[in-house]
This record gives sequence, structure tokens and C-alpha cells, in this order.
Amino acid sequence: MVFRAAGLVGCGSRSFAVRWLWTSGRPASPGRPWPLIEICESSLAKELPAGSSEVTWIWVLREDGLVQVWIGVDAGKQAHHAAAVDVAGRVLWSTRVANDQQAIADLIGRVGADDEVVWAVDLVGCETALLRAMLALAGQQTVYIPGRTVKTMAAGFAGEAKTDARDAVVIANTARMRRDFLPVETPTELIAKLALLVAHRADLVEDWVRTVNRLRRLMLGISPVLERALTFTNVATLILISAYQTPEQIRAAGRDQLIAHLRRHRAVNAVRVADQALAAAAEQDLTLPGQDTAAALAGELASHLLHLHQRMKNTDKAIEQAFGTHPQAGIIRSLPGMGALAAAEFIVAVGDLSTFASPDHLAAYAGLAPVARDSGKRVANLRRPQRYNRRLRHVFYMSSLSTLRMNGPNRDYYQRKRAEGRKHQQALIALARRRVDVLWALLRDNRCFQLQPPPPAPV
Repeated sequence: MVFRAAGLVGCGSRSFAVRWLWTSGRPASPGRPWPLIEICESSLAKELPAGSSEVTWIWVLREDGLVQVWIGVDAGKQAHHAAAVDVAGRVLWSTRVANDQQAIADLIGRVGADDEVVWAVDLVGCETALLRAMLALAGQQTVYIPGRTVKTMAAGFAGEAKTDARDAVVIANTARMRRDFLPVETPTELIAKLALLVAHRADLVEDWVRTVNRLRRLMLGISPVLERALTFTNVATLILISAYQTPEQIRAAGRDQLIAHLRRHRAVNAVRVADQALAAAAEQDLTLPGQDTAAALAGELASHLLHLHQRMKNTDKAIEQAFGTHPQAGIIRSLPGMGALAAAEFIVAVGDLSTFASPDHLAAYAGLAPVARDSGKRVANLRRPQRYNRRLRHVFYMSSLSTLRMNGPNRDYYQRKRAEGRKHQQALIALARRRVDVLWALLRDNRCFQLQPPPPAPV
């Protein structure tokens, strides 16, 4: 049990409210207080009931009279581990809480209504969606501490153990010592929807790439010439392979039947794909071991790829429809190279643009601004940053790359950088950095992109 008592002590012409804490059985003598824990002006002291009472928190008062505590949460799928520390870094409590609504509500309920508490989490994904939503509903301040930072900070504390309880304490102390972490904002319904759709499409693309590689490997065991002649990312090729996999089957079907099959399934360039397959099949009449089994598996993979392709198309339509409801969708799409998918990924990565004070901060967040690495007389030594948002960098990089196919200011800027002696990658990064400034200005001024500069504002 933890007991507390209070009293007033004088110091010159000023009096202070002092609060002692002790536990039954732990002090050397009954009633002997622990070292002084809380001191505040008497006018700011909280009223205590007469006598001692059992409490479950050890608080530290700030000068304004508010209790200040940092709670770190080491997130997990089934359960989280939460730990609270005070201004001195002392662990006030540490507990494991299930990832369900009632358990999280009980955890939040332990915080006093007048207490200033900062919550810190190391994940902002689906694992902490319920926790973050309930904290936002309760009006609690929450910050995000990246896992990389937690791992680095853990080396600064005693011990080498790696436990959820220790990680929660490290997260809490990191939030206590550093006040520059971004707050966790509750995403709007639109941003949450776009985040799920974009992540789902990324999973589909990964499955597509993995399945294409498996199909190519199977076709290599059937006919190396056929595998080399056909493009397995082409829908027409997949339609052909879903029905005819071996050279014998392709030769037996004949040109007219192959073209009819492709056109029946609305394949593009049916004649060209059929001619390529027949030319490759004519070069091999040898049956390889396990060819029939490989052919059956290849047909299944081709059908699966066609299904994945349709799912990606449906997801792209859903992303475009959802992004179209964003109030600044037209502005973002007006920038050359910003398609619906890139624009949606930008919104998901950035969220509220007001979080960034300037386009320089946004460029640094995207990893497009170099980082100084100076020491002693070595100055102006710049290097590529290591900590940045990979998704946002990918958006600007790929959108910049797509603009090189068309004439315009983007291609002119890229060619000017190449003429200055920059390599392709360096010139492309420079173009992406310039596009950050342009997009920032467009969103700030709430206007669409145009080649002619806008007229100056009237004085």
C-alpha cells in the first residue's frame, strides 16, 4: 500500500506545500517519509483528505499545479504493455492491457481528469487503431515515436534485456526527454479509407510480382524459347497460357484457334501474341520431364494472375473515386505526373499539410533534402538522409520519372541538370525536390497548376 500525507513548510517569506509518500513495511521506521517527492506553491497545492489514504499513483506537480506524467505503450496485436513515468523518470506503474475496448477504457480511466498526461506509441498501424481512437475520444494527447528511435534510445538505459515492459518504459522516457515528436492525429474517414485501399493495392502488386516470377520459372521448365518470347505481364499472354501452355498444345491449336481464343476473351494484340507463341513453339519438339504437371500449374497461375489484374483494376477505380471527394483533389492532380494513385499516396503520407511549417520540412520528411555530416574542418559534407518517409519519397520520385516522357518544364529542368554534369538519379532527385516546392505553393494558394505564372496580387 502507498500512503501519503501533506503539510506546509516555511522558507524565508514563502511557504510551500509538501507532500510525503511512504509504503507500509518499506520505511526503516514507521511514519518515516520517503525523500521529498512533490513541492509546489501552497496556492497551487491540491487539497488532501484528512488522514492518510491508499492511492495507486505517485504524482509530480508542475508549477501550474497540474500533474504531469508520460505513458509509453509498447503496442502489440493481442495486447499492449503500458508504463508511466514522472518528470524524474521514475516508473510509477507498469501493466499489460488487452487490445479490447473495455481494457483500454479501464487504462484510460486511471488518469485523473485534471492531470496532464502525454501518451506515446511506437506504432500507428492497425495494431493501435482502437487505442488511438479511444485516446482521441478521451481528449488525451498522443505522440508517435518511431521504432528506430526506441531501439536507439534503449541502449541508453541500464540492462540488455528486451521485454515489452522495458520497451514501454523506454518509450515513456523518450517522450519525456524529447518534446519534438509529432502528435498522433485521428485520421479522417477519407484518409483512413485511402490508406486501406492503397495498402491493399500494394499487397496485390506484391502478389502479382511473386506470381509472375513463379509462372516464368514453370514456363522455363516447359520451353525456354516460349518463356523468352512471351511477356508474362501482358494480359493477352496470360489469356493464352491459361489455356495453352506447352509447345505441342500451341502447335495443335493452330493460328486461327489461338486468335479466336484471344479475341473471345477481349485480348489486345491477339494476332501478334498468337504469332509469337507459334514461332516459339515451332523451335522445340522435345518433351521435358514433368512437363504435364508444370503445364497444369502454369495454367492455374495464369488464371490467378488474370484474377489479380481485375482486382487491381477494381481497386484503382475505388481509389480514384475516393480521392475525387478530397477538397484539393483537383489541385494535386493538376501537377503533371500526379495520377490518382500517386495523389492518394501523397494524401495518406502527409495527412494534414499544416503539420509542416514549410516546403523544406516537407522535403526533409520525404528524404529529398541532404543532411549535413560535418566534423572539424570538414564542412559542407552532405549525405543522403537515413530517416524519412519511404512512401512519400516514392511518390515524388515516380511522379518525376513519369514527367520525363512529355515535353514541359519538368523535362527541361531535368535536362538542365544533366547538362550541369549530374547523373540521372541526381537530376531526378533534384527535379523531385523542385516539385515539392511547386506542390506546396499550389496547396497553399489553393490553385491548380498552370504553365503561366499567376498575376501578382494587388497591393
